[in-house]
Amino acid sequence: MIITLLDSATLGSDIDTGILGELGTFRDFAATAEDEIQDRIAQSEIVVTNKIILTADRLAAARSLKLICLTATGVNNIDLEAAKQLNIAVTNVAGYSTASVAQHTIGMTLSLLEHLHYYDQYVKSGAYAGNTMFTHLSRTFWELDGKRWGIIGLGAIGRAVARVAESLGCTVAYYSTSGRNNDAGYARQSLDDLMRDSDIVSVHAPMNDHTRGLIGAAELSRMKPDAILVNVGRGGIVDEGDLADALRKGVLRAAALDVFAQEPINPDNPLLARDLQQKLLLSPHIAWASIEARTRVIHEVAANIRAFLAGEQRNRVV
Repeated sequence: MIITLLDSATLGSDIDTGILGELGTFRDFAATAEDEIQDRIAQSEIVVTNKIILTADRLAAARSLKLICLTATGVNNIDLEAAKQLNIAVTNVAGYSTASVAQHTIGMTLSLLEHLHYYDQYVKSGAYAGNTMFTHLSRTFWELDGKRWGIIGLGAIGRAVARVAESLGCTVAYYSTSGRNNDAGYARQSLDDLMRDSDIVSVHAPMNDHTRGLIGAAELSRMKPDAILVNVGRGGIVDEGDLADALRKGVLRAAALDVFAQEPINPDNPLLARDLQQKLLLSPHIAWASIEARTRVIHEVAANIRAFLAGEQRNRVV
């Protein structure tokens, strides 16, 4: 049984993938170029990948392929209908990054709210050592205690953030992007009301027909001037041009983003404008990627392979 990992670099060099070698003849490729995909999957019974696109044509030509294991929750890079017709099983992993993304959400919020990067640089620059006062109060921040935290997408990650927000003294409300989520523990609001009432708005929704372009100029215009927006869901949920305009005009105070419409980020992205940098905190899609979360991914993939070999249906998408 040949098991081929096509893009292990997406998991990081600090992750031990050796557990997959216990299940068959294991080939580990840090990356796979477009012109290498077909040959590598054609030689494999099991393919493990994060972002490699496997089209119907590629799957049809891989006659030995029996199982595709995704090292992610999303399955949009696989032609699932073709896989089904070709009797190729597809599995994903879910829930592995809940704690990591929730932690990153809180970390970005606190860092942005308290201007930690600015104050860190102020001390390191020597300016504090040359000051006559024991403190430095040039950047105002406020406490989360008593504030309202609005969550867009109250799934597992949204609920994890809600619990931490409550522990910091926030009142939590949410907007259901599907319209089907009801949680008696928190106030459910319309999107307009949530944007209007919240001091912090964090996005934890998947990309789908309900969420694509969900937050644009009209929604941002309803936010409080001191409010903060945090997007750790998907980049296309927030219109980046509209957000840049809103920040420039002072419609909201600041924003933190871990996800972007194009990844890696386009160098012409309006959020990279020099005049916006003090109002933005940006990270390169790392909220999911704690060492524990990435380790869980590999162990989940190994469990999915074992289940497949045993004829079980664990985490099957197709």
